[in-house]
Amino acid sequence: MPSSAGPSIDTITEGGRVTQVGEGQEAEESAPQVMTFGAPTAGEILAERYELVEHINNDSAGRLVWRGVDVILRRPVAVVLRYPGGDSATEMLQGAVAASRVIHPNLVGVYDAIDEADRAYVVREWVDGQSLRELAADGPLDPARATTIGNAVASALAAVHATDMVHGNVHPGTVMISDDGRVVLADARTDGDDTQQSDVRAVGGILYFALTGHWPHAEAPLRGATAGHGRAAIPDAVRDADGRIAAPRQVRAGVPAYLDDLTMDLLDAEIAPPSSDVLAAELARLDVPADEQFLDNSGPLRFAADTGDEPSPLAAAGGRKVAIGIAGLLAVALVGLLIGISALRGGGDESPRTNPVAAPSSNPPADGATPAAAAVRELKISAARIIDDPKGDREELRNAERVHDGDEDKGWETQTYVGHANFGNIKQGMGVWIDLGGEHTVKSVQVLLSARGASARLLTGTSNPPSSSKGDGQLYAAYKGNLIGQPFEEHDGTKMTFNGFDADTKYRYLLFWITELPPSDGGYKLGVQEITVHGS
Repeated sequence: MPSSAGPSIDTITEGGRVTQVGEGQEAEESAPQVMTFGAPTAGEILAERYELVEHINNDSAGRLVWRGVDVILRRPVAVVLRYPGGDSATEMLQGAVAASRVIHPNLVGVYDAIDEADRAYVVREWVDGQSLRELAADGPLDPARATTIGNAVASALAAVHATDMVHGNVHPGTVMISDDGRVVLADARTDGDDTQQSDVRAVGGILYFALTGHWPHAEAPLRGATAGHGRAAIPDAVRDADGRIAAPRQVRAGVPAYLDDLTMDLLDAEIAPPSSDVLAAELARLDVPADEQFLDNSGPLRFAADTGDEPSPLAAAGGRKVAIGIAGLLAVALVGLLIGISALRGGGDESPRTNPVAAPSSNPPADGATPAAAAVRELKISAARIIDDPKGDREELRNAERVHDGDEDKGWETQTYVGHANFGNIKQGMGVWIDLGGEHTVKSVQVLLSARGASARLLTGTSNPPSSSKGDGQLYAAYKGNLIGQPFEEHDGTKMTFNGFDADTKYRYLLFWITELPPSDGGYKLGVQEITVHGS
C-alpha cells in the first residue's frame, strides 16, 4: 500500500473497540473545543464520497482525526482534517501526494488529498489493530516478534528511501500492527533536520522499545509530546550515572546477544548506520522460525564506524563484533569436524557417497527412535484457480493452470486497470488459489511475477467453495485473517519468496492474494508466471 503523510495516526483500544487517534500528545479531555468555519460534522460527506462517521480525536498539531466510510467502495477510511486549508495545510497535502507514490505492504495507504480552501483533508487506509506503543504497554515483546516488527519497518523505509524521500516520523506511535498481523508504518512528516540516516537509526529505537518498553530518545520521545507527560508519553530508557542508556540485555533477560548488539549499534552515533535496504535484508535473515535458529551463534553481520577506507556497511569490526565473528568461525569449524567424523564412521564402504541425506521412510526405525525429518522437496500443485473479489467482473479467470506448468514464459495475468494501482479502486484485490493435493509441511513459496513493484500476501484456509462470485467471496472471507509466511522480495524485484512457516502446521490450500499492481502501458497490470512450493 502507499505510504501516508500528514498527521500521524496511531491505534488504541477503548472498551474493546479499536480506534485511531492522532500521533503525538493527545488533546486534553477537558480542553474546550474551538469551532471555526469549516468544522466537520458527523454524517457530512466530503468530496461527494467520504462520509464522516465519528470524531475520534485531535492530534498534537491540531488536526482532527475522523473515522469515515468511502460511500462508493463501502470501505472504512481514516480522514485527517485541518481547517482552514490553503497555506496552513500545504505541507500536509504535499506530503500525502508524495507518499502516495510509494507502494509497499508495510506502509499505510493514502487514498486522497483535497484542499477546499476553508479546510483540507487527507483520506487514508483505516487500520484495525494497535500501535506498537499500545502493544508494548503490557510489557516488552519477545525477541522474535521485535525482530519481525523491525524488519517490517526497515522494509518500509527501504521503499521510501528508494524514491529519495525521507520518512522522518518513525517511532512507536506510527508503527501499527493490524489484527491480521500486518505491520505498517504510517505518516511520513519530514523537515529540514530529517535524513535517511536518521530514519535508519530510528529502527534501532523501535527495536529498543519493543525489547524493553522504553524509548531511548528522551530529548524527543514524540513530536508534540513531552517525556513523562500525557497519555502519549513513553517511558525513558534506563540510564547509568553518566546518562548512557542500558543495553536491552541489561534491562531484561532473554534478549539474544546478536539482537542486543545490532540495536545498540544502530543507536551509537559514532557508528555509521547501514542503508535501509541492507538493514532490512539483515533483519529478514534473522527473522526466522524458532526451529531454524541454527545460525544464532554466528550472530548477524556487523557494520563498523567509517574509518575512511569505505568498509562494507555490515563489515565486522572491533570489540564485541570480533568476538561474534570468532564464534561464527568456531561454529563453522565444529560443523566441519562433525562432517569429518560422520565420514569416518562410514566403515569399510569405499564407494563414494553421492547422496549423504537419508531418504525419507514411512517405517519407524527398529529401535523405536524418532525418524529423521523428511527431506525438503518441491511439492506438486494439483490444482489452481483464480479468486476474484465479488466486486470484480470475473473476466480474468482463465489460464490459472499456467502458474504451475513449469514454463516461466507463460502465466496468468490481470487485465489493465486505470487510475489506481489497487485495481483501479474497484476491488480489494484478486489472487491465485492453489491446492497441494494433501496436507504438507511448507518451508517456502516462491512466486515469479511479470514485473516488479507489486504488493501481495500469502493466506491459507481449509475451505474450498465452488468457483463463483459468491464462492470466491466466501473463500476470501475465510482466508483473509490467516496471513502466513514472511514475504521478502528478492533483488531482481520479480521473485517474491515467502518464508517463516509454522513447522508444526500442515497446509493444503494456499492463496496468493494481490493487493497492488505495478504500472504497465499507462495503467496497472500484473502477470503471475510461476508458483513453486517447497516442503515435505
